[in-house]
Parts: sequence; C-alpha cells; structure tokens
Amino acid sequence: MSILRLIVISIFLFPTLVWGDTFIPTNDLKNSHDPTLLKRFEGSLIIAYKHRAFDKFSFPLSPLKPTGKEKNDIVFYAPAKSKTVEGEYTRAAYLIPKGHSPFEVIKNYEDYLQNQGGKILYSCKDKECGGNPHHGSWIWYGETSLAYFLEDMNSVASYNKKFSTGYCALASSTIKDQHYMVAELPNEDSFISVLTYTLGNDSGCEAVANRTVAVVDVVKPEKMKQRMVVVRAEKMAKDIESHGSVALYGIYFDTGKAEVKPESRPTLKEIARLLRKNSSLKLLVVGHTDNQGTFSYNMDLSKRRANAVIAVLNRDYGISTKRLRAVGVGYACPRASNRTDEGRAKNRRVELVDW
Repeated sequence: MSILRLIVISIFLFPTLVWGDTFIPTNDLKNSHDPTLLKRFEGSLIIAYKHRAFDKFSFPLSPLKPTGKEKNDIVFYAPAKSKTVEGEYTRAAYLIPKGHSPFEVIKNYEDYLQNQGGKILYSCKDKECGGNPHHGSWIWYGETSLAYFLEDMNSVASYNKKFSTGYCALASSTIKDQHYMVAELPNEDSFISVLTYTLGNDSGCEAVANRTVAVVDVVKPEKMKQRMVVVRAEKMAKDIESHGSVALYGIYFDTGKAEVKPESRPTLKEIARLLRKNSSLKLLVVGHTDNQGTFSYNMDLSKRRANAVIAVLNRDYGISTKRLRAVGVGYACPRASNRTDEGRAKNRRVELVDW
C-alpha cells in the first residue's frame, strides 16, 4: 500500500492523528448551555464553557494601551477604562456555521440586546481595540490582545484540553477581523460582552481554520454569600488532634490565580493564633483544587496557592516558614464529586496537616 494511500486512510479513520483533539462538533459541549437571558446565533454550537456561581470579570470600556509592564519578551496591554463586576459568571464560546462573518454575528447580538432594552457601553473592531488584533488568548512573545485581557491562555487551558476545539477557538495565535462590544441590560441587572473573530490556520487546529467564533461573557452582579463559617483556632487544634488535619474554606483566590484575597484575613488570623498557642506545632499547608483543567496545571496551581498562604502567614503574622511546608495535590483528593458546582466548591480548599 502506498504512503499516500495510508495518509488518506489515516485522515478519515483517525482524524486526531492530524488535528489532535480538534474536530467540528455536531452537538453542544457536554454540560453546557446558553447564558441566562441570551440567545445564540442560529446554528452555532458551544465549544467551550464555564460557569461560576460567584466570580469577578473586567469588561474593557476603552481601547487597550501598553501598561509599561514587560516580561519574557511580552508587552502587556490593558484598557484605561473598564468595569469590574462581581457575581454569577458564565462564559460560552460558539463555533458559528460556515459563511457568516464576525461582523454579521456581532450585529445580530447587538440588535438582539438593544431589542431587549440593552445599552451598548463600548464597541470596537480590529486595531481600534488595542493590543495585538491577530492574537486570541495565546501569548508567548509580542503584544497581548483583547482576548488575552478577557481571559489569558493559562486560564483557557485550565478548562479546555490542549488542541481541543474549545482550546483552539480561544487560544488561537492567528485570528483576524475581530469585533467586540460590551452591553448592559438594566432590566435584568446584567452585563454582557461579545467578541467575534475568524480563526487562522494554527498548527494542530486546522479543523476549525477560517471559522467564525463568538465568545460571550455574562455577569449578573450580586454580593457573595458567606457560606463558610470561620473556623476558630480552638476548632482547628481539636480537628488536628483527632484527625491529623483540618479543611479550611475561608482562604480565597481568584479563578486560576495564586494570590490570597483580602477576604481570607479572618481565617489566616485564626491559623496564626493556632500556631502561636501551640509553639511546637508544624503544619503542611496543602492546596486542593477542583478538576477544571489539566492534572499538571492544577498540581502547579495548588502548590503555588499553598506557598502563597505560607508567605502571607510569614509576612503579615510573623509565623516562621520553618514551621510550615507547602504541598499541592491538585484534584487528587476530592471531598465530593467534581461533576457539580457544589461538589467542586467543596473540593477547592486548603488543608492544614500535622507535620
């Protein structure tokens, strides 16, 4: 059998050998759905999706400009004006049927939102948006893009397998004809942005080359519900003595980040009090994540978060780092099923383990 014949057969029988995990879907991504209050462009399918009961998102309201920050040959861009909203957050990326341009798609969204009483707060296209207009969320060098500001490639990789259809659509390095808008729906107390563009011919993503993508971000503002009671130092000591560890849910991080948020202070204060009252106590600080993203990504993220907790305890509370050791286990030790938002929330935690 000729080599050419083998190649042709491989393309039809084993498409992942050519395109990795990228393919043209026939149905929405499993467990995904349209954001509340918003319809989709006719015939489009969801290829990337995430939902958070509570998160924050920044909507740009002006063109991106250089921030003056550079790292590893990357020039970072951000808007001078933006609106950061906290609340229920949904992101859905759609693959648009062939033959429809990014401009047609975004005009349909714009007309729909205005008919629902929406107000367009900002819009731009191509170079007007600032940053690199030919990059999606991808960046290894050069200038960051609008798509990168909305969600960087590491965050994209946290819930999309590399070279999956969703990953290729969001993390492309060769987009063109981008259009963007931010809208407010006052009657529904929601903010919505839509980014559309045409995908280039990225290596490993050839299956979706030249297809239009629509990336929709929706936030319904609300105050975070305080679901976890701060565990007092005495209760920590009791659990450690009886079980060897204590699980804490009062240490907060933004999605995909390892910086300890200010809301974590009450729990950190109790950890410091525990250590001061028990001078011989040494602890493993163990970071746990849910299963959104690759195993290696979450192992690294959980370790960085554990290190961040130790750094804050040392810097702000004077706790010696010799008494603490950071461990990251990713999603290897779940407390609940990762198939639901509630289960994933229980799995995102920091545990103190007697060392």
